[in-house]
Amino acid sequence: MPEGDTVLQTAARLHRALAGRTLTRFDLRVPRFATADLTDRGVLDVTARGKHLLTRIEGGLTLHSHLRMDGVWRVFAPEERWRGGPVYQVRAVLGNTEHTAVGYRLPVLELLRTSEEERVVGHLGPDLLGPDWDPELAVERLLAAPDRPIGEALLDQRNLAGIGNVYKCELCFLARVTPWLPVNALPDGVLARLVALAERLLHANRDRPTRTTTITAELRTPPASRPTTPPGRPLPPVRVRERLYVYGRARRPCLRCGTPIRLADQDDRPSYWCPGCQSGPTP
Repeated sequence: MPEGDTVLQTAARLHRALAGRTLTRFDLRVPRFATADLTDRGVLDVTARGKHLLTRIEGGLTLHSHLRMDGVWRVFAPEERWRGGPVYQVRAVLGNTEHTAVGYRLPVLELLRTSEEERVVGHLGPDLLGPDWDPELAVERLLAAPDRPIGEALLDQRNLAGIGNVYKCELCFLARVTPWLPVNALPDGVLARLVALAERLLHANRDRPTRTTTITAELRTPPASRPTTPPGRPLPPVRVRERLYVYGRARRPCLRCGTPIRLADQDDRPSYWCPGCQSGPTP
């Protein structure tokens, strides 16, 4: 599933292509809205809210889409050949005289009144890349279920919006805890620093074509309280050679300590961790 930074980049591309222009083509290829026709209306803006996309159109209407695992929006010139999948996978086409935006495999696509947007995004926690970002509220929501594994809690968009499985694994590595450690078992102060680091990571990647976490300084903790592995020996410096520390690197050596990275499912999603650097329960 795309992470918050990817969705923000998608919103920016759609906004540049559609906002301030009049629709000459509007085609929703889902049964419920197949007859909707908003041609000759202007697009006001395209906004990301967590992992949701809101395309606001004149007349008080919003096209709400969510990419989930396989969805994608592509932007083409009017005469350009569409690339993004076979035609039968197209779910939406929004065109003007300069661009055509095509949505492929969109599992969530609905037209609603702009005044009712809260119905589809009101449940979300603070948006890591949004103007409503509130780290204290995010910490409060994470602590509301203290026995929940931190990996699952970070992925719950009701706690904070924008983290996907890649960031979950990378954040747990940087915090030096396994994704299965309960929220209330995190060392004092680490949860707040983890939330702050999540915001730094997403902002660092919001304009990057290729996501990386190794460019960002690791989670800062006072030297006296930093965990060690093995006991009594400080962790060696990180050798940065790749874009990510653990995600997608199963059985390969940890960039910090050389221990092979492990892989297991958590809540039906792959979780990667280093048993040498990260402390806490494992499957």
